[in-house]
Amino acid sequence: MQQPRYRIETAVEATRIFAFAGIGLVVVLVLLPFFAGRGLVQDLIFVFYMLALAQLWNLLAGYAGLVSVGQQAFVGLGGYMLFAFTVYGGIDPLLAIVLAGVVAFLLAFPTALVVFRLRGAYFAIGTWVVAEVYRLVFAQVKPLGGGTGTSLSVGVINGLFGIDFLREVFGLRTSLARDMVMYWTALALAVGTVLVVYFLLRSRRGLGLAAIRDSEVAAESVGVDSFRTKLWVYVLTAGITGMVGALIYLQTARISPDAAFSVLQWTAYVIFIVVIGGIGTIEGPIVGVLIFYLLQNYLAGFGTWYLILLGALAIVIMLFAPSGIWGYVSARFNLVLFPLRRRLVRLNTEKVDSGE
Repeated sequence: MQQPRYRIETAVEATRIFAFAGIGLVVVLVLLPFFAGRGLVQDLIFVFYMLALAQLWNLLAGYAGLVSVGQQAFVGLGGYMLFAFTVYGGIDPLLAIVLAGVVAFLLAFPTALVVFRLRGAYFAIGTWVVAEVYRLVFAQVKPLGGGTGTSLSVGVINGLFGIDFLREVFGLRTSLARDMVMYWTALALAVGTVLVVYFLLRSRRGLGLAAIRDSEVAAESVGVDSFRTKLWVYVLTAGITGMVGALIYLQTARISPDAAFSVLQWTAYVIFIVVIGGIGTIEGPIVGVLIFYLLQNYLAGFGTWYLILLGALAIVIMLFAPSGIWGYVSARFNLVLFPLRRRLVRLNTEKVDSGE
């Protein structure tokens, strides 16, 4: 039997080193609530769920070519489902987060059948209109507060699985134990989202997405089912976005249609994060969310000027580094933390780059 002359390689030695460093960082983050102050823990919860939202939007726009400005539809849907399951179903909030994601996943199918009829800018506007429809629908649901919204009771929030264990074993106050449970949930969602995106892009479906991104016509000519691939990515991101939305409104403990379906809070800021970090890369949203967090912490007090500064920064980045900060750094120093590019390697170690 003839021995193979080639193999496909994605990772390099430096990538394996970064992988071990990443695992170490996750371990540190898991243990951090035992040593950090409550303020830092709450700030990191914000960073984690914004990172998850940014990774999901980047998957849609950067790889599937679906530039959506209506992802707030699933953030709000997840938040409202959390309230419905916990307040009226008596379900543990952590389980309700999972169920909220399932509902968002299922409702993404009929939503996709509507917006997938549109292309380009029409698709973007169509997703926004659908999000507004969701907002108007939930504004009419009186048991969930109608147009003014509603709040979670202290009993529901303190019923989080794991709070009693942390109080009894570590002698923590209820508020601190609650923050720790939410922190770990947010961390799990953020890390899980990054891993889902990474392994999806490493799979055959990921190859199809890369082909669609480069040329949808060419991709279909070699057998890639463009519609089914995009639909699968859309409903997957909707389901995870619903879970993130449920966590967000579990932390805030109050929801209203205008806040839950806010295009500024849950889509515009997310697009900003991805654009300045680097669209079409996994590392880009990580860089972008850290920059956004620092800007918000130090510039939010400037009021309207804060938004002007964000817009100016985005324009400067798009003009001088169109591929984002990480894209510029990666090209300049040939640095890749999440390898997606496949290379054809001869067994005699001669390498030929095959692209994506």
